[in-house]
Amino acid sequence: MLTDAEARALADDPAPDVEGLCAAARERRDAARGVVVTYSPKVFIPLTVLCRDVCHYCAFAKPPRKGEAAYMTPAEILAVARGGVAAGCREALFTLGDKPELRYPAARDGLVELGFPTTAAYLAHCVRLVLDETGLLPHANPGVLDDAELAELRRSAPSQGIMLETASARLSERRMPHFGSPDKDPDVRLDALGRMGALRIPTTSGILIGIGETRRERVEALLALRELHAAHGHLQEVIVQNFRAKAGTKMADAPEPSLDDHLWTIAVARLILPDEVALQAPPNLAHADFPRLLEAGIDDWGGVSPVTPDHVNPEAPWPEIERLEAATAAHGLTLLPRLTVHPRYLDPAWVEPAPLAAALRLADGQGRARPAEEWRTGSSPAPPAGWRDGAPRRAGGLSPAFARALSRAADGAALDVDDAEALVAATGPELAPLAALADERRRERSGDDVTYVVCRNINYTNVCYFQCGFCAFSKGRLAENLRGPAYLLDHAEVARRAVEAWERGGTEVCLQGGIHPGFTGEWYLGCLEAVKAAQPEIHVHAFSPLEVWQGAATMGWTLEEYLVRLKETGLGSLPGTAAEILDDEVRAVLCPDKVSTDQWLEVVGTAHRVGLRTTSTIMFGHVERPVHVARHLLRIRGLAAETGGITEFVPLPFIAAEAPIVLKGRARSGPTFDEVVALHAAARLVLDPVVPHIQASWVKLGPDGARVLLGAGVDDLGGTLMSESISRAAGASHGQECPPETMDAVIRAAGRTPVQRTTLYGRPAPAQVARSYGAAPLADATPPPYDDHGLERPATLVKPSLARVS
Repeated sequence: MLTDAEARALADDPAPDVEGLCAAARERRDAARGVVVTYSPKVFIPLTVLCRDVCHYCAFAKPPRKGEAAYMTPAEILAVARGGVAAGCREALFTLGDKPELRYPAARDGLVELGFPTTAAYLAHCVRLVLDETGLLPHANPGVLDDAELAELRRSAPSQGIMLETASARLSERRMPHFGSPDKDPDVRLDALGRMGALRIPTTSGILIGIGETRRERVEALLALRELHAAHGHLQEVIVQNFRAKAGTKMADAPEPSLDDHLWTIAVARLILPDEVALQAPPNLAHADFPRLLEAGIDDWGGVSPVTPDHVNPEAPWPEIERLEAATAAHGLTLLPRLTVHPRYLDPAWVEPAPLAAALRLADGQGRARPAEEWRTGSSPAPPAGWRDGAPRRAGGLSPAFARALSRAADGAALDVDDAEALVAATGPELAPLAALADERRRERSGDDVTYVVCRNINYTNVCYFQCGFCAFSKGRLAENLRGPAYLLDHAEVARRAVEAWERGGTEVCLQGGIHPGFTGEWYLGCLEAVKAAQPEIHVHAFSPLEVWQGAATMGWTLEEYLVRLKETGLGSLPGTAAEILDDEVRAVLCPDKVSTDQWLEVVGTAHRVGLRTTSTIMFGHVERPVHVARHLLRIRGLAAETGGITEFVPLPFIAAEAPIVLKGRARSGPTFDEVVALHAAARLVLDPVVPHIQASWVKLGPDGARVLLGAGVDDLGGTLMSESISRAAGASHGQECPPETMDAVIRAAGRTPVQRTTLYGRPAPAQVARSYGAAPLADATPPPYDDHGLERPATLVKPSLARVS
């Protein structure tokens, strides 16, 4: 950043090098932000145009008019907000005059009629109403408020704004634009901005140029904003807004700043402000020249509405989103929507619970806005329209980090964590080349065969004493919730289901469930014995690393001793579930009492060393960031390279519908489809060649979603399942079984060859394959009324990791 002295020297330069400053500003932007330029899809809600201030350039504020209401009504506000929701907006921008009740009897009367003592109190009510009724994120520009009013607004608005405009008291003198406007006193506004920082309110501010200030005064205002941010860290964005003369105002004939003057100011602002503070210039106020604002280093276009006009600048309509996207792409940049609260503030330390929950529902994995076309894991019947015929071609640029990672992947290099993060975070025009390279690598490794296994999932209990925040399947003993009562299958019923699976052409049963407080290592061994006695030929793929850890701990055995015993009793392989995200920063939030990252790796690595192979998984789309996913991938790759024991990698998109952590407002609502594609493709490239297969989960994605991923590095569609409980409990609606007939059709629709496999990627006997087609329906698998079957809860429950609770 420029020092104070350097910034002031630029302001005093009589012959500035605008082109050189813009080049330096672009370099700063590109280094910090990559190629992404954002905008906020919004509706504009002018709560009141009455204002006690008399800024000489303002056409928004108007005196009371006979027959016109002083304030918008709640019904009018909700109508605008709902129109925004229908148009895909994410923000409701509340703009209003400053404390009009202190000047106008009409404002006071209007507030009495509405039942509120002040404009600030009515604003807080309307903000809360929009949040609660529509889910739009309110952003309020309320002017100067006291601490209590700011705090009340913070309860429902994830961000607020107040333009500094200028730090020069000279502009408040007689015959200057802020004369007679007490709320525009720079000391008053700087104090308000400081108090907003102390209250930890994510704040947007900015300067207004061309109203009579000098360049030195602009720089002083920017330095003042930088100082405030250094003290509080609360400035998410600074706007450099250019004055536009408006008919009917005292400054109707005042000269407007030139484009070069605007570009100079934007570039200097970028060089003064910290990298984490976004820089915005309104595109509509630059008219046809708006693309050139990108030359000066902006990374945000601000709010753009497809529904409402810019009520502050009604003569300057916003450019259409398509035009904005094209202009941004012409500069090698990618336009993406964002939320009103910027990504780094999506945190309980900055945002109150209600608006944070609403923001997380609308957020993607990088804290920006989810696409307007909703797609939800487990419930959307088809992928988004743009993906139904392969990867969409989108306008924009490739970030240097992504281009480097893709080039290294194409060369077959072992990708590092930065490479992996860049691939996982791929967006916009990066997705098509990523999917294409992953598909090419898949073809090199697996040809055009797509495999699947005819299997049955048997979830033997939903009673569990662990408290994973994401899990809608488990429940405390005898608890009832939206997904039915607690149950526990006995060994005989598990064995019966295994026999039925074999009779329907299955070659595998997958045994997993909650960890009942009465379970010990002996229970799991007894389950294996029962299954193998009833159907010796079926492969038993069973017990997550958490179940293995718990079983060994209850027996007082080492992991190796217990895994050897399981193998001797008939265990064929282990599912690499319970991994979630292999990063303890995430696990501390998501599953604090579960196995740690190191413990998971120890269980799986020990299994490999005793001759048991495993799958590997990741569950994503909740609280993690791309860097956590990158670390996870490299930990899987490291283990696979060491042991050679991982058969496949299975990305499991988070199903949010019934997840406790989502219902409590603490997690996102699952990944976007773009993120699903990016992770599957990135996994193919990062894990190559030590993990040979990448699987897509039809249960989470639906058959059509899984088909799309066959063009992004996937060569396996997992199991037919026959019955499935865990994803259904979380809210999935893609069914419990995908029979071979459907699997074959999905695979052939992608132009590929379906091949049945065994758990360990051999080929099943032809007779068993034949039995799998046209199989008889399953017998009724409704769990019987809950029965402990003689299990007893021990005095102390074992819990392995970050939080030890008994």
